Amino acid sequence: MKHLLRFLAILTVATFVAQQPAVAYTDKTTAVLRVLNKAAGKAQTIRIPVNYSVDFEKLNISVRSCKQTDPFDAENFFAFVEIEETNLGQIFGGWMNRNEPGKNPLQNPDYDVWLVTCE
Repeated sequence: MKHLLRFLAILTVATFVAQQPAVAYTDKTTAVLRVLNKAAGKAQTIRIPVNYSVDFEKLNISVRSCKQTDPFDAENFFAFVEIEETNLGQIFGGWMNRNEPGKNPLQNPDYDVWLVTCE
């Protein structure tokens, strides 16, 4: 009886795990970011290859990774971005999520930066 219960427990867990969708991501080579200069009131789109840095006005923006969700899931993009501002050092470091731009963009007194897509 004890072995039967153990077998049923393992079978239940295996069935549950098998029904969970696999999370797959496709690595992309370039992040497309939107930068808003609040003082000038101008937004610009910039493309930064993964593992490169770009100087944009007072910012140095580095992209470490850019990923797209599995094409069979709802489309979403994620980028790991590090941003430094002249004389201040790093002001942002983390993941940006295209489908939730308000959750994790750079927001500081001079600039807003958010992920548009990965290419």
